[in-house]
Amino acid sequence: MANTVFCKKFQKEMEALDRAPLPGAKGQEILQNVSKQAWQEWQHLQTMLINEKQLNLMQSESRKYVMEQMDKFFNNEATDKLAGYVDPDDIKEL
Repeated sequence: MANTVFCKKFQKEMEALDRAPLPGAKGQEILQNVSKQAWQEWQHLQTMLINEKQLNLMQSESRKYVMEQMDKFFNNEATDKLAGYVDPDDIKEL
């Protein structure tokens, strides 16, 4: 049976990550409080944010922005919206 964590994003017990996704204390916090599904959803949003906002992760401001958005995402706070993005679940078939 897979390890589980109480996911702070979904507020329920879910499958845990296999290892810390980041180094240090932040990685351990995520490992202990974020499910595999929440992490995968964050990675999807993170990729869209980086691409849409043309972030350069070599710059500390960009890394700080991504970390702030990640914290908001996992705490169920509003993250920045992407211009023109429509969630596929919101599209009604004609």
